[in-house]
Amino acid sequence: MSRERVLEQVRQLPDRPGVYLMHDREGRVIYVGKAKSLRKRVSSYFRHGGFASPRLRKLVESIEDLSTIRTGSEAEALILEARLIKQYQPFFNVELKLGERYPYLKITDEPFPRLVVTRYRGQDGALYLGPYVRVSELRTLLRFIERFFPLRTCKAPCDPNPSRRPCMNHALGRCLAPCAGLCTEQEYRERVADVALLLQGKGTDLVERLRCRMNQAARNLAFEEAARLRDTIRAIWRIGRQQPRVAAPGEDEPWQALLRVQEALGLPTLPWRIEGYDISHTAGGQEVGVRVVFEQGRPNPSLYRRFHLDESLEGDDFRALRETLSRRFRKNPGGKPALGEDDPRPQLVLIDGGPIQLEFARETLEGQGVFTPLVALAKREEELFLPGRANPLRLPREDLALRLLQQVRDEAHRFAVTSHRSRRDRLLRASRLESIPGIGKGKAAQLLSRFGSVKAIARMAPEDLARTPGIGTVLAQRILTALKEEQR
Repeated sequence: MSRERVLEQVRQLPDRPGVYLMHDREGRVIYVGKAKSLRKRVSSYFRHGGFASPRLRKLVESIEDLSTIRTGSEAEALILEARLIKQYQPFFNVELKLGERYPYLKITDEPFPRLVVTRYRGQDGALYLGPYVRVSELRTLLRFIERFFPLRTCKAPCDPNPSRRPCMNHALGRCLAPCAGLCTEQEYRERVADVALLLQGKGTDLVERLRCRMNQAARNLAFEEAARLRDTIRAIWRIGRQQPRVAAPGEDEPWQALLRVQEALGLPTLPWRIEGYDISHTAGGQEVGVRVVFEQGRPNPSLYRRFHLDESLEGDDFRALRETLSRRFRKNPGGKPALGEDDPRPQLVLIDGGPIQLEFARETLEGQGVFTPLVALAKREEELFLPGRANPLRLPREDLALRLLQQVRDEAHRFAVTSHRSRRDRLLRASRLESIPGIGKGKAAQLLSRFGSVKAIARMAPEDLARTPGIGTVLAQRILTALKEEQR
């Protein structure tokens, strides 16, 4: 790709958080970076020719292509950057290739465990929570634990000895002093379990445990202990609204599915944005094309789009597909994509259909100068068709890649059907009202927006409908008479 094409890509980047991947002439990922604003950050590499760092100069000289992944926040971009660097091991990334950047909280595997902060996750039997994105928030959480659920901090092995004098931390209420035999191992383990529930985000379970202890303390007339537990419960509810962001709580399956899709289809990069397309119509009329978007293996309904197609297509699904893709990927006279400069290119386009639909899609995209990887997923046999491959790809039904692609295909079909029904119903509702003398498009739209449906209007009393601005007694009676005759 020429430098002019790269600069054109940079100009079209969104002013939003995300991750950018820089590729060399062979398509290898040579650098992965994060940004609060993709447009501003990536454009900074090309504003001047001279960098003090030889590494940066060589990086910019080697860039032949760009790809981006938009995220919901800067924190998500931080997480994704670390994952991608682990995946691709880019030549120009140094810091994250050498080890973890984000800290974990570690509950050690000891008779009397400690809570420590570490940036490396070992195989030592300990419980690791995190990684945590914002260190400042992590410190706030640690101070909370130190106040309400203190664990021992000394590194020496804990050998309980009743003759030992406890340290100052016990006097300050920051340690149960197991080393002095002032608590049993079971009591200490109960405190450790409380901390683990808090760090795992199971605040409701933790509060229930504490409430039972509070009630028991009150029954035993241990009112100071009951008050302490009450204050702890209140503090948990407060901190629950400010829980620090953990990098990857339970997101392993989408990640593995994306890796599997890349492997199965032979994609040059992970398909962080997958767009699925489908067509829906009734007897060749009111054709609707749709696009659904999956980002990071999850559907993002805010990016779904409908394309109301030309009635002249008359049920030709192939031409309808071509029209939908053309309107999605064509550029306006200014060189920007038709759907806006903030709409990034996907790493994979999925078509609901077989080899014929795939060929129509390939010709359409290449005609727009777009060479995004394509796949078609056919129903019944669930076969995958790829450009340049004579035979379909058949994956096991339980394969993560097939399951994710099926989810994209099925979501596109569902959205296409519901979009078509919505359009058809709107047209039917409008036409029924507009056929009444004295009701045009404007008044029909006004009535539907005010009362919701034709059925609701038909059930109204004449005097209530007559009070609608612009209707009056005569027109209200005419509307209700027409609607009642239609229902006979």
